[in-house]
Amino acid sequence: MSISIVLVPIAVAAIGAWQASRQETDAEGRTVCHVQTRMRDSGLLRAALADTNAAVTASANTIVADWQGVRARFNRDEREIWQVDFTGDIDEQKASGIVATIDHAYGRQVQRAVLARLRARAPLAGMTVASESLEEDDSVTLVLNVGG
Repeated sequence: MSISIVLVPIAVAAIGAWQASRQETDAEGRTVCHVQTRMRDSGLLRAALADTNAAVTASANTIVADWQGVRARFNRDEREIWQVDFTGDIDEQKASGIVATIDHAYGRQVQRAVLARLRARAPLAGMTVASESLEEDDSVTLVLNVGG
């Protein structure tokens, strides 16, 4: 018996997971765009940011990502949801583009983590991986054999 599992990237509704809330200027005259996200896992978020070629630094509740001319500071709110503040050479359109790119990268990280867990847990459930294929839409089809 085989089981096929198709994992569709979470980023299908990329920008829908993010909400732009307001724009202002900081004390140094830099534009600050506030954006909230539903992303929760800091490890996956750091990996996603690295996938976008950001220089990433992190502490307990803060992640900072730097690209050429743009900085994003992620802080956790009271609900443990990240809020990101963009500064530098940024406007709402560019912030939306960066957000979509991060969201897509985060979806790929989630997909990788789920696949790794499935591969690791399959033998514990008496299954082996028969095949795995990456589709054009970045979905993954994993076929598991049950038993022998």
